[in-house]
Amino acid sequence: MTHTTHVLYLHGFRSSPLSAKAQLMAKWLAREHTGVYWACPQLPVSPLEAAAAIRLILKNWPADSSTVIGSSLGGFYATWAASEHGSAAVVLNPAVHPARDLAAYIGIHPCWHDPAQHIEVKPVHIEEMKTLYVGSGLDFLTESEKSKSLALVDPERILAVIAKGDELLDWQEMAMRYARAQTYVLPGSDHGLSDFSSHLAVVSDFLFPPL
Repeated sequence: MTHTTHVLYLHGFRSSPLSAKAQLMAKWLAREHTGVYWACPQLPVSPLEAAAAIRLILKNWPADSSTVIGSSLGGFYATWAASEHGSAAVVLNPAVHPARDLAAYIGIHPCWHDPAQHIEVKPVHIEEMKTLYVGSGLDFLTESEKSKSLALVDPERILAVIAKGDELLDWQEMAMRYARAQTYVLPGSDHGLSDFSSHLAVVSDFLFPPL
């Protein structure tokens, strides 16, 4: 893999560009890799609107030296974006089946970093989510939905950071989903990877492979 020149960070459900991991990555890149272009947008609740926003950013980025990093739901989007754009991806405790998991969250919810702000998850968003699945192992989708999914492009260009201590998502489901990718499994940690700074070297080596 070539050295990364462009990084797109995608936050998780109810999160924002103010997430601790996004802020840590932004500061680290600004300090250690000043020439790397960084983008971290606020994603719309609608999966199709989020996909459109991601496409707009990646449109003029070089596929061979761009990396999409995503946490939780952002990891799901990053997997899709990397497959469509042909770029690399780093997924952090990625959501494997968000259409299933977020069906329980239909309704209005406060945002993590500004409780005064709210998002509304609608049934249509769950259906939109199903159009963004990629790769094999999609037995939970209908045949029609499977036919619309993208192939998982070059799994070796994906790094999956998976915490066994994730209290929200099944780490074994994540490990199975990304079995053909490069995986880094943590024995503990948590869903938000509160110890992310301790594992930044692994992400660094993926983005900027040692010569």
